[in-house]
Parts: sequence; structure tokens; C-alpha cells
Amino acid sequence: MAGPVKDREAFQRLSFLYQDPENQALARFYCHTERTIAKRLVLRRDPSVKRTLCRGCSSLLVPGLTCTQRQRRCRGQRWTVQTCLTCQRSQRFLNDPGHLLWGDRPEAQLGNQADSKLLQPLPNTAHPIPAHLPEEKMPTQGSSHQ
Repeated sequence: MAGPVKDREAFQRLSFLYQDPENQALARFYCHTERTIAKRLVLRRDPSVKRTLCRGCSSLLVPGLTCTQRQRRCRGQRWTVQTCLTCQRSQRFLNDPGHLLWGDRPEAQLGNQADSKLLQPLPNTAHPIPAHLPEEKMPTQGSSHQ
């Protein structure tokens, strides 16, 4: 179970702006506003949300309606190429069934990171003064050289 979200109201606002309205111009305005708010509040958006927004014109990318999707092969790898029909900007995504995004990996989860940090001893960063070196004396406020 996830803990409390830092900016719950901001995420709810972003979720509302991401909704799919019928009007494409209104959808573009909402998506642009959503991107601006996320940047201003420094919020990380889910990759599945980012992949459905055009980086060029902020259109909501719906395959067959506002974008085209093609499968391509390059050097033995499969790629999904998504092209926005409004601004003609294209994006490539690796189409590998074995590929996991960093956020989906077990080591990326905070619970797993905290458990591994508790098991490892913390390094001692304090350096004691060796016995053979004299300690420096700090000048007092009353003794000033004028």
C-alpha cells in the first residue's frame, strides 16, 4: 500500500486535465496546461501518460484519430513509431516484451531501497584528530591584534 502522496491536489488536477474531451483544440489546451503545471510543481508523470501526449503541440495522441502508429525494425530491434497528425512530430518507443521501464523494476521501489539500506552499515565519516598532532586553539574574542 502506498504512503501519502505529497501533492495529492496537484495530481488530481493533472488527472482532470488529462481527460479525453471530444474537442481536439480543448484537449490540446488541457494537455498543455497539464504539462505546464507538472513542470512548475516538479512532478514526475507516469510514462504511459507522457507517451500519449505530443511533445511538439501538446495534442492528445489517439492512434488512428490524432496520430499514426507504425511498427519498424532497426538493427534487430522492434520499435513503435508514433507520428502526430497535427505537427508531424514522431516519437520512437522500444517494442521489446522483455523490456521494463525503470519505475516498474523492483529495485526502483522505495520500500526495496529502504530495506537494502538498513542492512548495510553506514560508513564512519568522522575523522578523529591523531594523537601526535596538536589541536589548534581558536582565538578568543577578547584578544584582538590591532
